[in-house]
Amino acid sequence: MYEWILPSLNEILTENQSSVAECSPGKAERQWRVSLAATEHLLLNTLAGTSVDTTQGLVLAAPAPLFSQLKLTQSLQTVTFTAKPFNPLALMPFQMPDKMPALDYANASINEENEEVAPHESVLPLLPADPLGAEQFCLVFTDKFRLVLVLATHKNGKKTFSFSFEPEVVQQAWRSLGTRVMLANPEFFAHLDALVEQYSPVAPDYRIMNQFSQLLLQELTEAEETREWGIGTRDKEDKENNPCSMSNAQSQNPDVELLQAFAHEVRTPLTTIRTMTRLLLKRQDLDRSVVDRLKVIDHECTEQIDRMELLFKAAELETTASTKSSKTQLTPMSLDQVLQQSIPRWEQAAHRRNLTLNVVLPQQLPTVVSNPMMLDQVLTGLIENFTRSLPSGSHIQVQVIPAGDQLKLQLSPQFGCKDSSKAATPATPPIRKALGQLLMFQPETGTISLNIAATKHLFQAIGGKLIVRQRPHYGEVLTIFLPLEVSNQHKSGAKI
Repeated sequence: MYEWILPSLNEILTENQSSVAECSPGKAERQWRVSLAATEHLLLNTLAGTSVDTTQGLVLAAPAPLFSQLKLTQSLQTVTFTAKPFNPLALMPFQMPDKMPALDYANASINEENEEVAPHESVLPLLPADPLGAEQFCLVFTDKFRLVLVLATHKNGKKTFSFSFEPEVVQQAWRSLGTRVMLANPEFFAHLDALVEQYSPVAPDYRIMNQFSQLLLQELTEAEETREWGIGTRDKEDKENNPCSMSNAQSQNPDVELLQAFAHEVRTPLTTIRTMTRLLLKRQDLDRSVVDRLKVIDHECTEQIDRMELLFKAAELETTASTKSSKTQLTPMSLDQVLQQSIPRWEQAAHRRNLTLNVVLPQQLPTVVSNPMMLDQVLTGLIENFTRSLPSGSHIQVQVIPAGDQLKLQLSPQFGCKDSSKAATPATPPIRKALGQLLMFQPETGTISLNIAATKHLFQAIGGKLIVRQRPHYGEVLTIFLPLEVSNQHKSGAKI
């Protein structure tokens, strides 16, 4: 017997699998995260070499979009299901337009410069009584495979995770979801059903199954190594600068749990606001002043969503449950490409606070070894917090130089003077108060940010190292070291 008039996705997978055992919430959630990470890598490998100009797949997910890689957000069309999309107490409640397909909710380019391509994303409601609201799920449809993943929460507090590549199981899951769409959004069902039918239910090639298994094993191994690293011995400097020891990381800290919940609750309505804003920006009949204001809203939402994502990652790392914060997930990457995308945002953040920023780069940037998914986010978050701590009129210099087998990126301020050779005596260092285990509060500006210890952990997780020093006439100077690719280390050493 089903719990409701329609089977939940967990009930469908349970019927078709010999054993789906209940386990602790933490264990099931780790299985969910590890499997999502493996799915993301599988999609990246599967879609490698394909054009981003056309949609290459469809993702039905709850409660929020699950993949962050730009390649995937450009190539996949996403429909998000939620039990509370129109909460009257939300910051910006909205109703779905009567004459507009739901898939248009974020199908618009957000600015004239085309700096960012909006994901093809929609939000669809579930009925309040539907037990599916207690499940997190992901249905993936591509030309090469179909996949369903489900994390279910039971009334006794236990959780279960399961997944399946079997075409019939995925089809049953889609039929169950599709019926719900007919109940809640009948005008949209035909459109969504046609999208699903574009990806025929064929059994996946054994090579795809093998690749997913290898990715899953890799993610499981890295999750275990992350846990061991989180409770292992750290070097002397880290112990001196890290009063929040992670030796007790396996015990869940109430502060960390609260931060995770807070980050999620803030990020969800902001994503909804940004989605609606991007839909409005697609209209051609808006006054220029309205468009400009909508772009400001979009930018502010994106900035705060990124901040919440960084807080969430730091909380995951602190509890050692993260599968994307391990030193073993490092790959050679082009720092030049990251900086080209990031420097305009850094300059914009400085300009908003009446600061100037100058970036000094070598003629040729070597390849570094880091985590491509996190490096830009962590660097941008660090520079954002750095600019918030400086008085108006200050100048910031960002210098990138080779340093042996590493690349050094240094942030140093000059107060009240744009000429770095004539730096003035800095103002009184900002007052910072600790908020729990991970955060600090700056009363003068009302800014809440990650503390130094948590920020250092993030840089360690992406293979780097952060050093914070107070210097006369310079104030607080931040230095980041990133390891070079082996082939570049010899070249860098030869120059030096």
